[in-house]
Amino acid sequence: MTEHLTQRDVERLLADPSPQTRAEMAAKVAASLESVRLTDGERKLAEGIVRVMARDAAERVRQALAENLKSSQSLPRDVALTLARDVEAVALPVLGASSVLTDDDLIELVRTGTVAKQTAIAGRPEVSAEVADVLVESAPEQAVARLVANPGARIPEESLGRVLDRFGDSPAVQEPLVHRDQLPVTVAERLVALVSDTLRDYLVTHHELPAGIASDLVLQSRERATVSLFTDGKDDADVERLVEQLRLNGRLTPSLMLRALCMGDVAFLEASLSLLGKVPLTNARLLIHDAGRLGLKSLYERAGLPARLLPAFRIAVDVSHETLFDGEPGDLDRHRRRMIERILTQYEDLASDDLDYLLNKLGDLVEPAA
Repeated sequence: MTEHLTQRDVERLLADPSPQTRAEMAAKVAASLESVRLTDGERKLAEGIVRVMARDAAERVRQALAENLKSSQSLPRDVALTLARDVEAVALPVLGASSVLTDDDLIELVRTGTVAKQTAIAGRPEVSAEVADVLVESAPEQAVARLVANPGARIPEESLGRVLDRFGDSPAVQEPLVHRDQLPVTVAERLVALVSDTLRDYLVTHHELPAGIASDLVLQSRERATVSLFTDGKDDADVERLVEQLRLNGRLTPSLMLRALCMGDVAFLEASLSLLGKVPLTNARLLIHDAGRLGLKSLYERAGLPARLLPAFRIAVDVSHETLFDGEPGDLDRHRRRMIERILTQYEDLASDDLDYLLNKLGDLVEPAA
């Protein structure tokens, strides 16, 4: 197949009216349009043939034209619009890829198109904030789910909030939304109350959340795995995976570790110090629960944690050793209450955020008991 259209090509197109021949010619015309060697006359001829083919009675001809010109920079905009307004088999390739369509074109096509056409626009390599906003406001669930799953879509914070207003209860929308590279804190906060446990875990390990919400989510995740003070070993791999994910995303903070410990999750502290101190989990447990004063101190310093918080960690570990679970209702809450009360009365150097968090948790624990 040559790059230039020839007189013979034109004669064949005019002489043989079969859809098969016209479809084959559509592919050749598309290739010709991309040639930098076309003269002005040849380009005009090619564009004229394209315009004729875009209105061909046979759908297969128009479809062949759309498939071969969907990514063409040389496709005349009026032809692109003609194809985009056609039946879905013709329109979808152009809607999903053509760069000659403007935002105004796409907005009009979103407002007048079918669900399949809206979904194709939502999945374009790049979707502007303006087009995304119209999709969020007017497109159905299928198209909006495709939009939020599209890393090339620029979706403003306000539009993401509108997504939750319309489809917050939809798993098809929730999952790709949670897995977007960036989420505004306001959106992440709202998602916390809507999504499944698995998606909550992803939220806390991959997106920015207020410290209190992040801590609560981590603790809830751990409570689903174990409610015992000392792990029996069955969920070691689970807690180690969670700790590693938190570390990789900069979420494994001293405050989070202390809060988890105060809520009775010694296993989380063990896994965290093991990872940060680069020692086997078994060794970390021996050092943390060493009857002397050097084991925890040595591992804590090796993990690079702030010296000012070591006394608080020491108090919490000591309380964990003093507490025996009797299996009666509320034993975990009684342990937590004792742990937090001891920290608050014996250690005065807590950051204000940690202090507020523990005071709130203490209030939650005291109220049911009362």
